[in-house]
Amino acid sequence: MKKQAELFLGGIVTFFAALRFPSLFEPYWYGDEGVYQVVGTAIRQGRILYSEIWDNKPPILYLIYALFNGEQFYVRLASLIVGIGTIVVFYYLAIKIFKNLYSIYFSTAFFALMFSLPVLEGNIANAENFMLLPVIGAFYYVVASSSTPIKSGSKNRFLFTFMAGVLMSFAFLTKTVAIFDMAALFIALFVLRFFEEMHLTAKNIHRHIRAIINGLEQETVLVIGFIAPIIVTILYFLFVEVLVDFLRATFSQNVGYVGYGNFFLFPMGFLYLKLFLLLFLLLLVVRYREHLGKNGILIFIWLAFSIFNAFFSQRPYTHYLLVAIAPFSLFIGYMIENKKLSMVTLPLLIVMLLLILSVFRLNFRKAIPYYENFLSFIFNNKSVEDYQAFFDKKTPRDYEISNFVKTKTNTSEGIFIWGDNPQVYKLSEKLPPGRYTVSYHITFYPDAIDETKRAIEKQKVKYIIQTKESPEIFQFLDNYELKYRIAGTNIYERKF
Repeated sequence: MKKQAELFLGGIVTFFAALRFPSLFEPYWYGDEGVYQVVGTAIRQGRILYSEIWDNKPPILYLIYALFNGEQFYVRLASLIVGIGTIVVFYYLAIKIFKNLYSIYFSTAFFALMFSLPVLEGNIANAENFMLLPVIGAFYYVVASSSTPIKSGSKNRFLFTFMAGVLMSFAFLTKTVAIFDMAALFIALFVLRFFEEMHLTAKNIHRHIRAIINGLEQETVLVIGFIAPIIVTILYFLFVEVLVDFLRATFSQNVGYVGYGNFFLFPMGFLYLKLFLLLFLLLLVVRYREHLGKNGILIFIWLAFSIFNAFFSQRPYTHYLLVAIAPFSLFIGYMIENKKLSMVTLPLLIVMLLLILSVFRLNFRKAIPYYENFLSFIFNNKSVEDYQAFFDKKTPRDYEISNFVKTKTNTSEGIFIWGDNPQVYKLSEKLPPGRYTVSYHITFYPDAIDETKRAIEKQKVKYIIQTKESPEIFQFLDNYELKYRIAGTNIYERKF
């Protein structure tokens, strides 16, 4: 049995690595990655995050990119290695939860497949690719060590619970939406602690309230572990005097981002509706907990929060679904192991799939052309330009612009890109003159245009490169004249 398990895990890991392998050789084309690459490079060159180089996520993702100097190949390789670790931890979590081998194997195989394919942008080194490992690791720690949920027996229950909180904090400091996984773990611990005793009536409610208050040790340890790294992070940014920028980037700006897509009758209307549905589902789990079993409680609560997470901003970006593939895969394993509940689980599965497919533009057919494009390229059946254009038709243009910059500037001369393709900075081995890497950040913040104009004038940027049409560009051209055009891109040169 052990040999069979080792062969299965080895095969799944090899399968995952093979499907991810082409991602190592993609061109620089994905806008968000371009931002991370520029931010990581800037940090390596001594700029302070948020005050001197800007993006709106917590710091760990940028530190990962800084570790590899923003080089896409090495960051993608790190993502692949982290992905392998994620699959291994998921497999051992499935072993702790399920008794049925088919549930273990099928849920792990499904998770590895969905995590590897470009359908959910598993090929892109986004924050989700790095946060899944600590999230799943946190659930594994609690499941494996707690005397309450699922399987018992660890002497180090509180130590492992603390470590689970720390892992959740690392995930949160990679992307703030990990707070929903933390909430799922906290509530699951709470519900499982009263799995058999929670029968509230008017007569016994006082006894249960006392039990709740007196028995919060494990939940408290989890929260302490979660808060500790966040406090250290806050103290660091306080020390370097950019705490306000850190809080604005990671928290306050995201309120507007979430609110934009959630307007329904009134601001955040959709979000309130989704929150109501989440609470309703949690109440159903508590009400029918004895039918679901301890395994089901954990899986259903985690799945509910993950679906809420994926739909949180009401934007159809497919990589948002990566946060849900772990509990969704466990849910499939749960269906296999609990066929007697198929009258409940099967309709729920259908509803989830319809909901996901109605909002997110999932195109499973693009997976085959993705691998065909790679094979055609490595066997010299496709030109470099055609290979690059497969990912984005503008990618060859970006490489042409970067070659122009390299030939027309020396190391001390700067450029400013007005557009949403910051990867040109990385390809050109340049940094933006100010802290903003893309035009949509500059137009979003009320003081960003003036701040960027001052930075351009201070550095006496040689070229302003316009890859995006918008009237704001003219505010930067007082001392510049149009000198070159490359594939529809205007390149302005400084007059003096």
